[in-house]
Amino acid sequence: MPSFDVISKVDAQAVENAINVAKKEIVNRYDFHGSKTEVDLNKKELTLLITTENEMRLNAVLDIIIARGSKQGIDPRSYDVSKEHYASGPMIKKDVKLKNGLDKDTMKKIAKAIKDTGIKVQAAQMDNIIRVTGKKIDDLQAVMAFLRKGDYGFPLQFDNMKS
Repeated sequence: MPSFDVISKVDAQAVENAINVAKKEIVNRYDFHGSKTEVDLNKKELTLLITTENEMRLNAVLDIIIARGSKQGIDPRSYDVSKEHYASGPMIKKDVKLKNGLDKDTMKKIAKAIKDTGIKVQAAQMDNIIRVTGKKIDDLQAVMAFLRKGDYGFPLQFDNMKS
């Protein structure tokens, strides 16, 4: 029976490359000249720690990181910037987490959306992926097209297509 997996993952190497390019751009930009701005990447947990002097520079650093990540193929929705920045002496810090894997609420929302389409497929939740199975490959492709149109707060990829 044909099937595919709906996943959301971020390539750690692409993230590291994007951060390295962003660091070089920050060092070379005139408005950051003499600044004590730092960007640290924790590859194991896929988190960024941004340290800088003021909120304007923090927003500029976030824009640079998102722009460089987009050029490396990282979806801007992968960055979780919802956590507020906090003061640490004269500096401000912000933790940015990269979304890797689907959470339970999003998986339920996606499975319900697939069921509501009326296409004859089944969506099963396993760990942090959704396996979609059906009798026809055309039905699976219709589900993929439907999911590409929707916005679920996560970048979705389709993996492990079997016919």
